[in-house]
Amino acid sequence: MSSLSVLPVHTVRDIREIERQCLPGAQPPLMERAGRAAARDAACLIESRPGPVLVACGPGNNGGDGFVLARELLRRGREAVVAFAGDPARLPEDAARAHASFLHAGGKTCADLPPAPESGWALAVDALFGIGLQRPIAGQYHDWIGALNTLSAPRLAVDMPSGLDADTGRAPGVCFRATHTTTFIALKPGLLTCDGPDYCGEISLQPIGIDPSAHVAAAGWRVAPEIFSAWLVPRPRNAHKGMYGDAGVLGGDIGMTGAALLAARAALLLGAGRVYAGILDPGAPACDPAHPELMLRPAGQLPARLDALAAGPGLGTGTRVRQLLQEAIGRDIPLLLDADALNIISRDPALAEALAARRAATVLTPHPAEAGRLLAVPTDEIQSDRRAAALELARRYRARVVLKGCGSLIATPEGRWYINTTGHSGMASAGMGDVLSGLILALLAQGWPADMALIAGVHLHGAAADRLAHAGIGPVGLSAGETITAAREVFNDWLRGDLGVLQGRPAGGGARASGIPDPRFPGPDPQ
Repeated sequence: MSSLSVLPVHTVRDIREIERQCLPGAQPPLMERAGRAAARDAACLIESRPGPVLVACGPGNNGGDGFVLARELLRRGREAVVAFAGDPARLPEDAARAHASFLHAGGKTCADLPPAPESGWALAVDALFGIGLQRPIAGQYHDWIGALNTLSAPRLAVDMPSGLDADTGRAPGVCFRATHTTTFIALKPGLLTCDGPDYCGEISLQPIGIDPSAHVAAAGWRVAPEIFSAWLVPRPRNAHKGMYGDAGVLGGDIGMTGAALLAARAALLLGAGRVYAGILDPGAPACDPAHPELMLRPAGQLPARLDALAAGPGLGTGTRVRQLLQEAIGRDIPLLLDADALNIISRDPALAEALAARRAATVLTPHPAEAGRLLAVPTDEIQSDRRAAALELARRYRARVVLKGCGSLIATPEGRWYINTTGHSGMASAGMGDVLSGLILALLAQGWPADMALIAGVHLHGAAADRLAHAGIGPVGLSAGETITAAREVFNDWLRGDLGVLQGRPAGGGARASGIPDPRFPGPDPQ
C-alpha cells in the first residue's frame, strides 16, 4: 500500500473531467489499469492468507473494476468468487468487456452473496458503487453490505467504500466498512473527512498512470509538513526574544481562566517571544504558577503593541465582552477568533461586518456548531458538506478558516482548501481548541503568513496527539495540556529537518527540510 504525503485532493466532478479527457484512446483502458492496481493491493493483503476471495460487483463501472480484479486474481492462481446481481446486458460498455473477460478466464458469478467457506474468506472486496453513488443504499445491496461488514476477513473497498459520499465523507445510510481502500487517480475529500476515516481504513492511492494536475488544477490538498517547510527556519544563535513576537490572549472569564491559560501556555512553548494573557475573571491569579513566564493582567490592559492576538478562549458573554471584542477587531494585527468570540459575532451583524472589513489577517477556528451559528444554519447542514461550509465561512468573513473535526477543513477566501489528517478521537476533550489557538497564535506572532500558521498549527496539534498516543498516552483520557509539550517536541523535530513526524512515528531516516516548497504544490495564497 502506498504512503501519502503532499497530494492534491479532487472532487468527483474533477475526477469525471479527468476521466473524460483520458478515456479516449487510453491503452490499457482506465478500467483495466484500475482493476489491475486494485488486484495488486489485494494480492498483498492475501499473501499469507489461504482461502478464496469474495468480490461483490455492482451494476456500473465500479463493478467493472471488480471484474478485472477478480480476473487478475484468477491469473495469479487465487480463487475469486464474484457476487453479481445485475444484468450483464445492461452493464456499461467497459464493464461489460471486463465481465466477459472474467468469464473467459474461467470465472463464475453468483446472483447473491454465497456462504463463507468453512475456512473463511481470505478477503472481501467491495466493488459495488465506488464514487458514483450519492444516495442511501437500499434493497439487496443494503443487505449485502450489512453482511460483508460482519466478516472477520480483511475488507477492501475499490475506489471508495460503497455508501460513502466521495465529496463530503458522509455516510447517510449503510456503508461498507473497509479495512483498506484502493482509490484511483487522486484522493477524494470523502476519504479524509467526516465519516470517511471510520470507513476507509488504510488508503492506497493508485494514480494508474495519470497526472491529475495535467488535466484539472487542484483547489484542495492533503496537509503535510512539506507545505510549510519553507517557514521552518532554525533560529540563529544571535537571537533575542524581541525577534519572536509579542502574542496576546484575550479570554478567561469567571470559571474559564484555564482556557486562556492553555492558549497562552501553548503560545509560550511554541516559541512566541513574549506572551500576555488578558483575563476577564477579576479573581484570577496574578501569576501562572506552572509558567510564571506568562504575563497576566486584566482583560482591558493588554499592551497596545502586539504582533498577534487570539480572542475567545474562555471569553464568556458578559457585558464587557462586546467592547473588548470590538477593540480586538479594530487592531491592525493578525487576529485569531475562537469559541465565544465566534458566538458573539454570529449574533452581532455590526461586529460581523467589521470583521469582514479587516485589512490585517483574520483566522477563525470554529467547531461545527460554531460554524453553524456563523452561517445561520443547523450543525447537521455544516457536517453534510464540511468543505463547502469552510469555504463559505472564508468567503463571507474574508478569513482563513479551520472547520475543526475529523479531517479538519482549512479554507482561504481565494477558494483554496486543505484537509488535515493528523490527530485522533482522543482530542475530543475539553481545552483542545484553546491549545490549537495558542499554537497558531505563536506562529502568527513570529511572522508566519496566516495561511502557513493555520495549516502548520492544525497539523502540528494533531501530530502531537498522535505522538502521545504512539507512546501510550491516550487516545482515551488524553488531556489538552499534555499536547502542548508534545507539540513543542514535534515542532523542534521539524526544525531539525525531520518532516516525517506523522501519527507520532518519524519516517525512516527523516527527510531534510530544504526550504524549497514541493514543486507539485503551488503554495497557499500569501497573506
